[in-house]
Amino acid sequence: MSHVPLGPRTPRRGGPFSRLVGRLLMRLMGWRIAGAFPDLEKFVTIGAPHSSNYDFFIAMGTILSTGVRIHILGKHTLFKGPLGPIMRWCDILPVDRRAAHGVVGECVAALNSADRLVVGIAPEGTRSPKPGAGWKTGFWHIARQAGVPIIPVALDYTTRTVRIGDPVTTTDSMQDDFALLSAFYAGVQGARRQLAATIPTDGARPVEPVGTAG
Repeated sequence: MSHVPLGPRTPRRGGPFSRLVGRLLMRLMGWRIAGAFPDLEKFVTIGAPHSSNYDFFIAMGTILSTGVRIHILGKHTLFKGPLGPIMRWCDILPVDRRAAHGVVGECVAALNSADRLVVGIAPEGTRSPKPGAGWKTGFWHIARQAGVPIIPVALDYTTRTVRIGDPVTTTDSMQDDFALLSAFYAGVQGARRQLAATIPTDGARPVEPVGTAG
């Protein structure tokens, strides 16, 4: 398992104890981490394939053992009342899907206004995508508009390895960028199926970035 420490610029949470807990969790599950998150203040990270609820425990083990702070998307209504502090502790990023600029705009605004922020997204959008369905393109639009790189993370059940890739800087060609990401995920096997097609099926128009928690 990789024990590469985070750089000083990377958003982080927890300390030595939580990292020890994460490493123990990964060891108990029989998983290891290959690669490391880059020393960057802001980026979008995508995790795939997402085909089982068990993926959550692997993701949590990875977050705890590396110490990186990753925010996932959640409905803004979850932050009302007593759930608010819990949602913030869980690093849920509130987004309003009714907003005129949509979830993509909400995420871009959050990245632009923060000094340090990592947004985590499952690009397939669901544990059970339709056969032949490509990835949602929202994560690409978020990274492109916010001017931050994409860090691909693969959950390969064949080798029981969480593989952290190199930063991908978006270009004017979404198709070329997706082809580069496809090469990184080539041959990756999820818990229940092969990785869904990475080529987007919704063209170049902005779309909602894979849905939200809640």
